[in-house]
Amino acid sequence: MTIVKINGRSMRIDGPEDMPLLWAVRDILGMTGTKFGCGIGLCGACTVHIDGVAARSCITPLDAVGGKSITTIEGVGKTPEGAAVQKAWLAAEVPQCGYCQSGQIMSAAALLAANPKPSDSDIDQVMAGNVCRCGTYVRIRKGIKQAARSLGKEKS
Repeated sequence: MTIVKINGRSMRIDGPEDMPLLWAVRDILGMTGTKFGCGIGLCGACTVHIDGVAARSCITPLDAVGGKSITTIEGVGKTPEGAAVQKAWLAAEVPQCGYCQSGQIMSAAALLAANPKPSDSDIDQVMAGNVCRCGTYVRIRKGIKQAARSLGKEKS
């Protein structure tokens, strides 16, 4: 049994210690917004925040997250950065098929939380681990920049 805080709520996960967090979130807790992509932490579809840091849930075992705070795509909109990214994603029409987008949004929100004014190079570096098979990378960058601008206006 592992106790974690997910999207602001304390939860008990009954699963083996070596179970990937992805499967605990999806299969045990029923939160299916976090996607399975590659299973080896390379595509980014399974990205969540663990104590505010973007992490690949497909390679993170349950025993590594006990007592930590986890945010999934279902809860990221409650953060200023997550809400700004979600709004910008819609305005910039970022998604095409949408499969990778929960991971893209999670990585973008973590980027903006750590760096509210990212350069193109900063964006490229952080987002490089998120694969979009539809190739919407130009719209992803546009969405991140739009979210950063909206966050800057809120803080002014």
